[in-house]
Amino acid sequence: MALAQRTDSPASSYHAATTNYPALAMVTTLFFMWGFLTSLNDILIPHLKMVFDLNYKEAFLIQVFFFVSYFVFSLPSGKLVDTFGYKKSMVGGLFTMAIGALLFLPAASVPSFPLFLIALAVLAAGMTILQVTANPYVAVLGPEKTAASRLNLAQAFNSLGTFIGPAIGGLLILSAAPLTAIAMSHLSPEALQSYRIAQASSVKLPYSGFALVLIALGVAIALFKLPHIPGVERNGAPVNDSIWRHRHLVLGAIAIFVYVGAEVAIGSFLVNYFSLPDIGNISEKVAAGFVSFYWGGAMVGRFIGSALQQKIAPNKILGICAIMAALLVGASMLTFGHLAMWTIIAVGLFNSIMFPTIFTLSIEGLGPLTGDGSSLLVAAIVGGAVIPFAQSALADSIGIHHAFFLPILCYAYVAYFAFRGYRHSPAESASH
Repeated sequence: MALAQRTDSPASSYHAATTNYPALAMVTTLFFMWGFLTSLNDILIPHLKMVFDLNYKEAFLIQVFFFVSYFVFSLPSGKLVDTFGYKKSMVGGLFTMAIGALLFLPAASVPSFPLFLIALAVLAAGMTILQVTANPYVAVLGPEKTAASRLNLAQAFNSLGTFIGPAIGGLLILSAAPLTAIAMSHLSPEALQSYRIAQASSVKLPYSGFALVLIALGVAIALFKLPHIPGVERNGAPVNDSIWRHRHLVLGAIAIFVYVGAEVAIGSFLVNYFSLPDIGNISEKVAAGFVSFYWGGAMVGRFIGSALQQKIAPNKILGICAIMAALLVGASMLTFGHLAMWTIIAVGLFNSIMFPTIFTLSIEGLGPLTGDGSSLLVAAIVGGAVIPFAQSALADSIGIHHAFFLPILCYAYVAYFAFRGYRHSPAESASH
């Protein structure tokens, strides 16, 4: 595969002269897998809450462990890429995920909620390695001008995984009808333990199957001739540079932090928001059905965005989407009823291209620092824990309807990054 070095960029980077479609298709399967498995947390939360009689705060530890794992393991994952390269790191990430999936077996046999959390942390560690490797690899697997388009296409299949994962997970994990809390309270200690073991065991078969699929995919990646990207893969070689010297990368990490935070904050409050008498006045069960439109919009938008970014500058599309998202959230805050519902749901469509576009703009020109830069961006996903927590505090004091002003501020920053922050600093340009 021919490779070309850009000379018109302020920071030199290496990109393939033409897109390697077989390699792109192979790596895209990774996006689908981690999207699929991540979405199963939405099934595990109510399931393990019932099995272990947890309150909501305890059950939410499932998501907390995921977000914290991204933060903890992202920088080590970057060092892994520096040492072994992208292909070996992808294989290592898949095998780590398989180990995490297999740890569900002893966790369900005991059963033990802390063991489940450990299994989830290991699973998330493997996903973090894949995030750090697959995102930048797809970005450099073809011409730089279409990097955002390729990553949006790959991320669309990630959204496909998150879209179908809960439905399949529900069939495999929630097939047995659970007892009510009152019925469980009347069981003897021995009967209660037997019941919990039986309910917890429903995860054994699916997660054993997932582990086998992950191992098979890891072997397939190991045998597949993924192209080496010279100038981007360090393979242990030292580099006289620092990610902190690249202004657009640092500002991009902040953009990832606030974008993920805004997306998760909105999604996390939709059921309660739609249930308000002056908004949807519907039950939580009915409201949950509308939430799928919010996340489904992200999948549709990424396919559309991938096509548009073949013709329109990615930063311009990012800026327009950020402005539209902010306006839609503002419109929802200023209205009531179905109009307030559908304007906030429509935000999902404009969220769609933000992560992959911010990512590609942020790693542009990093060359051998691409792995380290990617790890910094993945670490910034922890915004999905921080921003929603801040919004929950606002919701307690001023109500859900008005607390949505926090995501508006987040989208305003994303718009700034799209129009100005993505540019390379003068000092960085001069050094290249």
